[in-house]
Amino acid sequence: MQHVEALEILLQGLCGVHRERLRIHELCLKSGPNLGLAASEVRLLCDLEQPEPTWTVRHIGGAMRGAGAEQIPVLVRTLNESKVSKNALRFFYSLGYKLDHELLRVGFAFHFQKGAQITVTVSSVNKMLKLHATDEAVPVTPGIQLVEVTAPASSENYTEVVAAVSSFCEYLAPLLHLSKPGVSTGVVPTAAAAAASLMSDGGGTTL
Repeated sequence: MQHVEALEILLQGLCGVHRERLRIHELCLKSGPNLGLAASEVRLLCDLEQPEPTWTVRHIGGAMRGAGAEQIPVLVRTLNESKVSKNALRFFYSLGYKLDHELLRVGFAFHFQKGAQITVTVSSVNKMLKLHATDEAVPVTPGIQLVEVTAPASSENYTEVVAAVSSFCEYLAPLLHLSKPGVSTGVVPTAAAAAASLMSDGGGTTL
């Protein structure tokens, strides 16, 4: 918990904006055999922090491949999303999609401009013991937080966005290292001392 609080203080100083509370109910839907030969997957996201929960449908494509992709420090992939009405789940069920799994992400996020429109989320991933029972969700990995740094890009500017994201991630090195999914990372050896330092001065350190 000390590391999470210290990371929040560090992010507050780096981003210069207030954090937003995060509570997202995520449902992963997979297509049935009547929807084509290639299986497809979409995710429905319900923002439970809004006074009236809002829904988004998201499709995440495959990662960019090739020699160029291997040389850059972040994962580049296509993403399409759109706001949808609250009956979206029923709509996708009627199309033939089936619920594969669902989870609840709880934490906080920072949205800011620093060479690109960057979003940093720090959240715990929780599973539901009963269907759609978000109030009874329990952590998948207790005590472990997922940290993600993302930014939208186009084919014309993705190299600049990659540079901005990579550069920003270097500022988090006192507490953790971030890398592409699938590469083992974690809390750095000096994280305990860095966290203690940030906590002791109440986050007043100039960053």
